[in-house]
Amino acid sequence: MSGEELELPRSRAVNERLHAAVPGGAHTYAKGDDQYPQDLAPVISHGRGAHVWDVDGNRYVEYGSGLRSVSLGHAHPRVLEAVRRELDRGSNFVRPSVVEAEAAERFLATVPTAEMVKFAKNGSDATTAAVRLARAVTGRARVALCADHPFFSVDDWFIGTTPMSAGIPSETTDLTVTFPYGDLAAVEALFDRYPDEIACLILEPATGTEPPPGYLAGLRDLAHRHGSVLVFDEMITGFRWSEAGAQGLYGVTPDLSTFGKALGNGFAVSALAGRRELMERGGLRHDAERVFLLSTTHGAETHALAAAMAVQTTYVEEGVTARLHALGERLAAGVRDAAAAMGVADHVVVRGRASNLVFATLDAQGRPSQEYRTLFLRRLLTGGILAPSFVVSSALEEADVDRTVDVVGQACAVYRKALDAGDPTPWLGGRPVRPVFRRRV
Repeated sequence: MSGEELELPRSRAVNERLHAAVPGGAHTYAKGDDQYPQDLAPVISHGRGAHVWDVDGNRYVEYGSGLRSVSLGHAHPRVLEAVRRELDRGSNFVRPSVVEAEAAERFLATVPTAEMVKFAKNGSDATTAAVRLARAVTGRARVALCADHPFFSVDDWFIGTTPMSAGIPSETTDLTVTFPYGDLAAVEALFDRYPDEIACLILEPATGTEPPPGYLAGLRDLAHRHGSVLVFDEMITGFRWSEAGAQGLYGVTPDLSTFGKALGNGFAVSALAGRRELMERGGLRHDAERVFLLSTTHGAETHALAAAMAVQTTYVEEGVTARLHALGERLAAGVRDAAAAMGVADHVVVRGRASNLVFATLDAQGRPSQEYRTLFLRRLLTGGILAPSFVVSSALEEADVDRTVDVVGQACAVYRKALDAGDPTPWLGGRPVRPVFRRRV
């Protein structure tokens, strides 16, 4: 694929079928065709390793695989072998399987800062369970979340704080307050404003920037001093920062933490983990009021837990986290050099930890621009690069990264033309891409 030759007639037809049957045309808003240039939203047929093929037969190097969930690459043989082995033995029973004990023990050995774990199928269930547990053990209703982190849950306590708050009572939203990342004084002020009201602080321990020195430990101290629970959302940082998550890398143990995404390499599994005295409140071995922590029919399907165990083994034995960082560093350096060579280094900007890279597209005034993002995505797609982000998987080869850098250079050349013209419109091919969280269609 090159230039403007990319045509997706079958993908467009399937997108129409999707919109006819599925609200939004996808089961995850971040996968919607409004996130891609007009008529260039490929519908995937299959994937292997770091590549995917659309229903039109086009092959792409893929980044951000499965919204960061497929960090080992598609159809990873070690994971599939474990899954197939369990499928032949049945996947769900009326009593726990021995696989549940094995998976829990494997998880706690990989994340030794946690003392107990409970599995579910998605991140939202895990984060909401953490919030519910914190409210139960503290007897408080308010939740404080980091305003600089984009997503925590599909449930009302979080979605009510976004522009897509339709259908959520204000009484629920009013119980959620926010704080900025990296500012301990702001959190202290929040506790002063709502004395004895905040059940928990919930945040991603790190994202695009490293935590300031002492910040995470300071948050833990503040939470405990004010009788609150500290919750780390490790859906992204889990495994990508280290096998033991950001808490293992930075040496700060939260009261509760949640994992998902990379945990199953595309299979549906998430985890709530934490201190025994808190987690056991959702169990049977205590004399306090019971907490309905997590109880999901499919939360412990044996094949998904087998996938999680295979993922953890692969990460530890093959040094996957180090490989993700090495690939990301090569990609970031190449993209920055390509952007600089075309005179757009201040406009196409790579950000984040090497294992979790994103990019910003800025206009002539240095402001984030959906129009320029559309132009950039369009050029990437026509060059065979499917990249809503630059989040790498370990299945990438150096040749894939080098090819990506070449296509980025071509995209940056067009970006320069648009900047010089003062208007990217002629290069958009239709309407611009849209942010996920917006009040109107």
